[in-house]
Amino acid sequence: MDGQDASQAAPVFILLGPPGAGKGTQARRLESAFGLVQLSTGDMLRAAVKSGTDAGRQAKAVMEAGDLVSDEIVTRILADRLAEPDTARGVILDGFPRTAAQAEALDALLRERGQRINAAISLEVDDAEMVTRISGRYTCAACGEGYHDSFKTPEMDGVCDNCGGTEMTRRADDSAETVGARLEAYHAQTAPLIAHYDAQGALTRVPAMGAIDDIARDLGAIVTRTRG
Repeated sequence: MDGQDASQAAPVFILLGPPGAGKGTQARRLESAFGLVQLSTGDMLRAAVKSGTDAGRQAKAVMEAGDLVSDEIVTRILADRLAEPDTARGVILDGFPRTAAQAEALDALLRERGQRINAAISLEVDDAEMVTRISGRYTCAACGEGYHDSFKTPEMDGVCDNCGGTEMTRRADDSAETVGARLEAYHAQTAPLIAHYDAQGALTRVPAMGAIDDIARDLGAIVTRTRG
């Protein structure tokens, strides 16, 4: 694809957003609506290791040694994945890039392929509200039905509406303190990426505290406008 006009190449979108912002939900919506393929670092690593590509074998050796897979290997795995035919209508990157160095490596890879970042979409959240949203979650231990202290409580206190179970569980990492720390870490990690894509004119901010359908509509409008 070297030298291909970027306006005719498969579009590339990046979803940025902290844990709980709905990236996975919205990526699946975009996949269904536009035929895009969601690419997450973890999924690509596992697939490359399983298929035994050169980059996959290198990644496997690094992981078995207990080390982190280098940006170079991850970028090679991404390059292999972008060469597969199912990405011809475009991709959504979720979880990569995470650093400015990875963003620059991605820019270089896409230039080689005649592609570009069509839009880096930042799902904007209110930190205090996110802490309330996530830390209030709990589930029925028997059937997995989800509830929330403020937004969705069982009709009968302590009794699951779905199965009648009476044991409710909360994830340990959904505490207010843990959620707050995750948000702080995300903002610190992502700030350079926001600046990077803002400087390219590729950054779009989308309020992500509203209804899922409204956010999906906003994202769909961005994809329609920018995919070329």
